Amino acid sequence: MSLKIVVLAKQVPDTRNVGKDAMTAEGTVNRAALPAIFNPEDLNALEQALRLKDAHPGSTITILTMGPGRAAEVIREGLFRGADNGYLLTDRAFAGADTLATSYALATAIKKIGEYDIIIGGRQAIDGDTAQVGPQVAEKLGLTQITYAEEILNINEETKRITVKRHIDGGVETVEGPLPIVITVNGSAAPCRPRNAKLVMKYKRALGAQEKVAITKDGATLPYAEQYEKLPYLNITEWSVADVDGDLKQCGLSGSPTKVKAIQNISFQAKESKTLTGSDKDIEGLIVELLENHTIG
Repeated sequence: MSLKIVVLAKQVPDTRNVGKDAMTAEGTVNRAALPAIFNPEDLNALEQALRLKDAHPGSTITILTMGPGRAAEVIREGLFRGADNGYLLTDRAFAGADTLATSYALATAIKKIGEYDIIIGGRQAIDGDTAQVGPQVAEKLGLTQITYAEEILNINEETKRITVKRHIDGGVETVEGPLPIVITVNGSAAPCRPRNAKLVMKYKRALGAQEKVAITKDGATLPYAEQYEKLPYLNITEWSVADVDGDLKQCGLSGSPTKVKAIQNISFQAKESKTLTGSDKDIEGLIVELLENHTIG
């Protein structure tokens, strides 16, 4: 049974490097001022998709992401690891989207893609930690969802049902659901495999339209221009709101009932310090102190 898998991925600001310019005057994240990375839990989701592709010959993986032109890097990273193609939702009208507007945009794009058996993404993104986008996409598409997945165990080809191990408080549980389905994956799931050297060589020049414009904006000639005509897979597809038949009122800031109020880089600093030895008396005293101030116990 071959599968059509859509991986929801996001390019996120590296929250380990939040500085004073990390927020715009409008209350949105200033992504241009922060290093951008592949959202970690989306990589865990990609690995589950790649394992399904390995187990079911003929399966395809499509990366779907939303962001500015530079977010095409997420699609390239997916291609380097074994994905087959990707789509970048990029439009000024998408900017400033909260989880509701983001899930609307992704759902409209998935409808345009048309054929899918499994939609899979990370549990949450490190720039929001809401864990809402995946479930909201499932709701908008009217699909069953399985959240907090640790491992996809099996797909029954006759019944078209998928078996998933998921993490819950106090343990794990094994659940089943019908295809098509939306699955969100924990960061504790298997890490994503590294780039494949042959795929890096194949896709290293893959670019989106905005990236090509940035390269040639000062009159420069696009390097290897002839390859983009001969090798269509090097052209990363970009979709606007109009391309996915989206409603402008439900996209970006217009479709976002919530917005970021502030972004801060918080460093915890101790007001006092205490040096302990390894003696039983010092250890016992520390335990008593921690119990008294309710740090433990």
